[in-house]
Amino acid sequence: IYFSGIYSEEGRIRMDYVNQAFLNTTPWVVIVVAIWFLIAYFSHSSIISKTTGSKTLERKENMRVYNLVENLTIAEGMTMPKVNIIESPALNAFASGINEKTYTVTLTRGIIQKLDDKELEGVIAHELMHIKNRDVRLLIISIIFVGILAFAAQVAFRSMIYSGGGNRKTDGRLMVVAIIVVLVAYLLSILFRFALSRKREYMADAGAAEMTKNPKALASALRKISGNHKVEQVKSDDVAEMFIENTPDKSSGIMAFMTGLFATHPPINKRITALEQY
Repeated sequence: IYFSGIYSEEGRIRMDYVNQAFLNTTPWVVIVVAIWFLIAYFSHSSIISKTTGSKTLERKENMRVYNLVENLTIAEGMTMPKVNIIESPALNAFASGINEKTYTVTLTRGIIQKLDDKELEGVIAHELMHIKNRDVRLLIISIIFVGILAFAAQVAFRSMIYSGGGNRKTDGRLMVVAIIVVLVAYLLSILFRFALSRKREYMADAGAAEMTKNPKALASALRKISGNHKVEQVKSDDVAEMFIENTPDKSSGIMAFMTGLFATHPPINKRITALEQY
């Protein structure tokens, strides 16, 4: 849309036409993006449910889970969230929702079956802390912010390729500088997003330890979750980022350093150590 291929008689792109086309198209692009944002923001719970295949866990089906959630929410003065379940043998859980009507704690069948009451309480407390800290809303905003910078980087790259007319040497240098600045900003925004995600996991762990007064139970739960957290039906990286554990496959050397920078969660052994020393 931005570069529509309008050429002069010399075969160069008429940038005045292209710029006018861009100005005419921009309002429609903004409207479409705004509609997409509103749909994603207010319908994300149903989108997540479809992506993960999660379903409502009925109270009569598992009073044990409901009792644990209710006891914690009452103690914290929080509204009881919805409780969903993913039919997976993996051990994992996540919180979602942007307000009291959509707050949800989702657990896998595996984590319900493999953890004892104290361990499961620690996991649920961790997810309730994400709700209390409004981490899901923060995650959505960070994804949108990174997406805007990605779009800006793409526009700058296309401008450098297709720009024509005027002082081509000077314009080329300016475009190279512009694209470098945008790409660096894009990279830094990604690193900031992942660093923020790791920080929020530590905060949720600490909050859960304070909520339950039993940090060792959550540490024990994380030890069981480690290596058994892959939920096969979840293919989206953005959804996987919401889970209590999303550690990538082990690597070494410089790759381990790079993997750590782009990891959404801190190493689980460090989380366990921090909890045991709490």
